[in-house]
Amino acid sequence: MSDEGCLSTRNFVYSQAIVTNGLVFASGQIAIDPQSGQIVEGDIEKQTRQVLTNLKAVLEAAGSSLEKVVKCTVFLQDMNDFGRMNAVYSEFFRPPYPARAAVQVARLPKDVKVEIEAIAEL
Repeated sequence: MSDEGCLSTRNFVYSQAIVTNGLVFASGQIAIDPQSGQIVEGDIEKQTRQVLTNLKAVLEAAGSSLEKVVKCTVFLQDMNDFGRMNAVYSEFFRPPYPARAAVQVARLPKDVKVEIEAIAEL
């Protein structure tokens, strides 16, 4: 997978995505600007938009796209943000929507508000 446009994982022990058996398993994306490596500060809408932009780049680098996503898992720091996250999510996905789970977690990396992982077809 080419990692152009994606956050480098050089200093971490994981891959942005793994391709196997015709599927792309994309690691959870958070609101990091891949160019600067800095957290995108702001409300849940701004962070969700960056997360999904990052996810789009990872999927495209792996030879897939958001249109081929079959399942997402959304991790929220605060479930009260679900509605606003969902509004931004709907800007990136069209029917038939991917299957999805959303859970509230105690804490996310870098104290971001949202993380999203995905499984997509090639």
